[in-house]
Amino acid sequence: MNDGDVSRQIQQMVRFIRQEAEEKANEISVSAEEEFNIEKLQLVEAEKKKIRQEYEKKEKQVEVRKKIEYSMQLNASRIKVLQAQDDVVNEMKESAAKELLNVSRDHHVYKTLLKDVIVQSLVRLKEPAILLRCRKDDVPLVESVLDSAKEEYASKVNVHPPEIFIDNVNLPPAPSHHNAHGPFWYA
Repeated sequence: MNDGDVSRQIQQMVRFIRQEAEEKANEISVSAEEEFNIEKLQLVEAEKKKIRQEYEKKEKQVEVRKKIEYSMQLNASRIKVLQAQDDVVNEMKESAAKELLNVSRDHHVYKTLLKDVIVQSLVRLKEPAILLRCRKDDVPLVESVLDSAKEEYASKVNVHPPEIFIDNVNLPPAPSHHNAHGPFWYA
């Protein structure tokens, strides 16, 4: 073989090696690009997942805050309603306390009230014999309504009229002002 053939053969081998090297370099480049894209996609998905989780966490926090705020507003409105009810009840108690001072002045109304209270007590107690305690001033009035109270009770409950005895110990006299009607005014 002469130098020209050797040179051509060497050139051909160099081209073949270069072509192989370029193909291998392209394969490596394509493989690296694929690995890069896969890694990038995994990182992007991981970050998206992290952002979604963070968003869901913040959304839950907002929901909890809304529920707490709603509950606080609901409680505040309940407190206002209860306060208004309490004010009305206190006004009614005050008014009733003032009216109680005048109850015994109207003889007919007071007599009816005493009879109704006695009947209610009998219905509540459901006893065959009762010891009744009243104010000293009210003894004659109570004695005058006892028979009708016994009969009314007996007809309501379908029993024999009970025996009612008036106690010798009397309740204290009526208060002179409405503040005396506290829980222990009679003690």
